[in-house]
Amino acid sequence: MLNFTIGPVMSSEEVCAVGGEQVPYFRTPEFSNVMLENEQLMLKFAKAPENSRAVFMTNSSTGSMEAVVMNCFTAADKVLVIDGGSFGHRFVELCEIHEVPYVALKLNHGQKLNRERLYEYDGQGFTGLLVNIDETSTGVLYDSEMIGEFCKKNNMFFVCDCVSAFLADPFDMAHCGASVMITGSQKVLACPPGISIIVMAPNAVERVTNAKVRSMYFNLADALKNMERGQTPFTPAVGILLQINARLKEIERAGGADAEIARVAAQAADFREKIRELPFEFVSESPANGVTPLHPVNADAYEIFTELKDNYGIWICPNGGDMKSTVFRVGHIGHLNHDDNTTLINALKDLHSKGKL
Repeated sequence: MLNFTIGPVMSSEEVCAVGGEQVPYFRTPEFSNVMLENEQLMLKFAKAPENSRAVFMTNSSTGSMEAVVMNCFTAADKVLVIDGGSFGHRFVELCEIHEVPYVALKLNHGQKLNRERLYEYDGQGFTGLLVNIDETSTGVLYDSEMIGEFCKKNNMFFVCDCVSAFLADPFDMAHCGASVMITGSQKVLACPPGISIIVMAPNAVERVTNAKVRSMYFNLADALKNMERGQTPFTPAVGILLQINARLKEIERAGGADAEIARVAAQAADFREKIRELPFEFVSESPANGVTPLHPVNADAYEIFTELKDNYGIWICPNGGDMKSTVFRVGHIGHLNHDDNTTLINALKDLHSKGKL
C-alpha cells in the first residue's frame, strides 16, 4: 500500500530495519545515550532556546496535549484557545476537563487566523494560549510568529501543538517565544505511533518543576528528572525510541531541519500543481506543507477514500464528522517522492474517466 495519510506515514528502509530488530533492555547506559542524543537533536531541530529540555512520552500526542494542560495551567489561569478544527477543539475539551478557565477563538473550517481577529483579544487578561500550528483536520497553518508577538505583548504562556507542523513547516521556537512545543513519532519523524515529544523552554521547565499535578503518569517534573540521565519514569516504547534515533540522524545527515522542511514543501507543491486539472477545490486559506485538504466537486469524499484503498492500493486520509463526505486529505510527509504523487494522480484520473469523480 502507498500511504498518503497524515500519520502513520511511510517510513524509510533504515527506520523499518530498526523496527525489525529485537527490542533491547533499556535501563542501560547505552539506551540512556540514545535518549540523550534524541533530546539534543529534537532541541536543535525545534530551534529551542538555550537550556530547553525535551521529554519523550509513551502515548499519543493527545496524551501530551493533556499533560501540558495539566502541568502548565491551573484554575488561576485564563487561556485563549485557537479552535479552528477538531484538534483545536481538543484543547477546548481538555481545558473543560481540567477546569482551566478558557475562551475559544472560533474559526470556520479552512479559515486562516489574521492579525485583526487575534488582536480582538488583546489586553483582556489572558495568561496563556493554546494552538495547533497546523490544524491537521483542515490543513490550515497558523502564523506562529504573529501569535508569538501577541503572546509576548500580553505576557502569555505560549503552547504550540506542532504535531503535524514540526519539520514540515518553518518553526523557530526561540524566535516566536513558544514555551512548549508538542509533536509525535508518526508524523514527519515517520516512525510508528506511540511516542509524543514535549519540548520545553526554560520558563516551561520552571513552571512544570513547581507544578502540583494530581497525576502519576503525566507528571512532567518526574519525566524531566528522569531525562537528566536519559531515562523515563515508566517503561517506554523502546523500539520506537530507537527508530526515532535512526530517523533524527537520517534527517541530520540530509541537511537538518531546514532541508527536511524544504523537501516536504516541494512534495506539497508538486502534488498541488498536478491535482489542478481534476475536479477538486482547495479547502485551506493558509495551506500547511504537510497536508492538502481537498473538496471533490462532484463526488463523495469518503467514497473516493474507499475506492483508492480497495482498488488501487493507496491510502489517503478521510475526514470525520460533518466533513466526512465533503473533504479528504492528502499527506506530503514521510518516505514519499514526486513519482508517488504521480501514481496517486493517475489513480484519480482513472476514477475520473470512470465517472467516479
